[in-house]
Amino acid sequence: QVQVVESGGGLVQPGGSLRLSCAASGSIFSINGMDWYRQAPGKERDLVARITSFGMTTYADSVKGRFTISRDNAKNTVYLQMNSLKPEDTAVYYCSARIITHAMGVTNLYWGQGTQVTVSS
Repeated sequence: QVQVVESGGGLVQPGGSLRLSCAASGSIFSINGMDWYRQAPGKERDLVARITSFGMTTYADSVKGRFTISRDNAKNTVYLQMNSLKPEDTAVYYCSARIITHAMGVTNLYWGQGTQVTVSS
């Protein structure tokens, strides 16, 4: 069984910073891409940032230059450093990971339960 757990959300003032963490645990053979998504009230869940197993990254235009995604493969953990936060960054942030649970297995997508980020003065 695999678990994906996010942490690090909270309330921050505009212009502030937060660092989100997402750790995968359990029966893991390997992890391919790991992503951060966010969903604001009444809106769809959108991709924020993606990092491959080789460290290649992509970002939504709205966060380029402000957010940085990174990962620690030894810890099966992905991070999202968020700087210069804006009220429009307020959302529930979700982590997803494409995980293979055993050799010769297929890749399955696992989601965390989300962590709330609120940017407000």
